[in-house]
Amino acid sequence: MTVEQLTEDERDSWLRGLAGWALAREGKAIERTFEFADFSEAFAFMTRVAMIAETRDHHPEWFNVYNRVEITLTTHDAGGLSLRDVKMARKIDALLA
Repeated sequence: MTVEQLTEDERDSWLRGLAGWALAREGKAIERTFEFADFSEAFAFMTRVAMIAETRDHHPEWFNVYNRVEITLTTHDAGGLSLRDVKMARKIDALLA
């Protein structure tokens, strides 16, 4: 199954619906930083994201220091941002709702 990279218009349209996410890597990725009360909360969040990522076979790039988690989403198979990234961002956001 081929994964299509979003066009610039599609990317901009989808991004408007993702509060807190910003374009990165010259429009080929989106990223967001999350802050929690402490390391335990940050790690618990990462664990929940990991479970979602595994079921969707779409794994984020991330960085964690103490209470902060930085997540970058891109679709390597598409060579940039795809609808898979948008859907993953929505699932991640839903964890905080």
